[in-house]
Amino acid sequence: MPPAIRPAINPWFVTIIISMATFMEVLDTSVANVSLSHIAGGLASSLDEATWVLTSYLVTNAIMMPISGWFGTVFGLKRFFMVCVAIFTISSLLCGLAPSLGWLVFFRVLQGVGGAGMVPVVQAMLADLFPAEKRGMAFSVYGLAVVFAPAIGPTLGGWITDNYSWHWIFLINIPVGIVSLFLTAAFVYEPDAARIERTRVFKARGFRVDWPGFALTVLGIGCLEMFVDRGQRLDWFASNFITAMAVISGVSLVALVWWELRQKNPMVDIALLKVPSFFASFLAMFALGFVLFGTTVLMPQFLQQLLGYTAQQSGMALTAGGIVMIFMMPLVGGFFVHRFQARHLVIAGLLMEAASLYFMGSTFSLGTTFDQAVWGRVFQTLGLAFLFIPIMQSAYLKLPPGKNANAAALINLARNLGGSVGIAVSSTLLAQRSQFHQSRMVEHVSSYDPQTQIALRHIGAMFSGHGADSANQALGMIYTMVQRQAGMLSYIEIFYLMAAGILLVIPLTFLLPRNDPHPRDQPAPAH
Repeated sequence: MPPAIRPAINPWFVTIIISMATFMEVLDTSVANVSLSHIAGGLASSLDEATWVLTSYLVTNAIMMPISGWFGTVFGLKRFFMVCVAIFTISSLLCGLAPSLGWLVFFRVLQGVGGAGMVPVVQAMLADLFPAEKRGMAFSVYGLAVVFAPAIGPTLGGWITDNYSWHWIFLINIPVGIVSLFLTAAFVYEPDAARIERTRVFKARGFRVDWPGFALTVLGIGCLEMFVDRGQRLDWFASNFITAMAVISGVSLVALVWWELRQKNPMVDIALLKVPSFFASFLAMFALGFVLFGTTVLMPQFLQQLLGYTAQQSGMALTAGGIVMIFMMPLVGGFFVHRFQARHLVIAGLLMEAASLYFMGSTFSLGTTFDQAVWGRVFQTLGLAFLFIPIMQSAYLKLPPGKNANAAALINLARNLGGSVGIAVSSTLLAQRSQFHQSRMVEHVSSYDPQTQIALRHIGAMFSGHGADSANQALGMIYTMVQRQAGMLSYIEIFYLMAAGILLVIPLTFLLPRNDPHPRDQPAPAH
């Protein structure tokens, strides 16, 4: 396409095109969660074995994401994006047709390879397409895909599995991928200034594949993801496998930092973390991922295990918050970022997030209604809307020229790692604190305790007319009540701990750059 007619293509149309496939990629991080039992049954495997369907995708995704910036710089953002979409679409078809669990896990690895490059490349393309004063609104469209997709993933996955089969949670990606490829080829372009600048910077440093950096990235990020994803199931450091993953990851990541800081053309541009504003944005995005994915796992568990909701009902409670994001993202990106400092918006978002988690901890109980759960999630998503776009915008303000692709890879890695750590920490705390509270409460349940004797008589009377062993039935009901109360106390504690952790992120906002809410003719850093 001749450069002269490129401006005729509306950049907002381009934004919608490249966000389509991104939505499906992020959706696939959570859509299979509620379908694992169906997958296990359909492929004659255990539920624990079926969890590798999730783990394989997340590990591969985490490994490839930080090096996607290098590929985007070498091959061009549009070309690399189309390759990623093609791999993701073909592997989705193969996942839906997989004849065994082994093949499904293998195809999920391929799907993770394709999906890993799509999200950061889209973010880098938007940073190139739009000048600084218009990025807020562009990132809000992109943010809808990144934040809304994991919120509706469990609901959509449960509905598809219940009404059709688990195969369709992968097959639905195919038409979206095909349409995305066609529209991208026809209408998406890279701004010449951004492409030329990236090429100039890359050639100035010389072309050389950083194989040691690639190997250290695979080992460091891959083992770290395995550590946080499988740690709770294998009892953390009581497992030799988890211990080995932790050691290999730690050594590899330290070596990666040492090596990449000495390279002219690194596979992972870790030197960007020397920029204070980018480092603060990296940590803030990690915290956002921690809370977003951590609570996205906690809320369905709370509603299903303690309140008896179905998977679809619990998903609906989360989806309400996602719908709020549809309205809040454009409002924040199109209005607030042009009138307030980004750091002030981030502080407001952190305070709202902490307040919402405190609200959940102080009001949620075993008698929580569906409406209360919905409003708790809605309150939380309001805070997320004020975090995502200002953090993204701040990350690009002080970058050296030609670094948008590398920065996008690291920022998205921060969100994904934050999500993995958030899920691992939440699951571990839930298991450990539930066991602790249960052991403490059982100490007060004794056949010699007068209150226990009264409870046993009252509950036993309920079963006396049904020909059952009333004493054993009563003890079983009391034990179930103890378990539910212990679980409830654990959820409350986790909500409070998350609220406190969010407040600790506020000092980092002072490292974010001061931006002019009303910029005048400010060029995009990558141009």
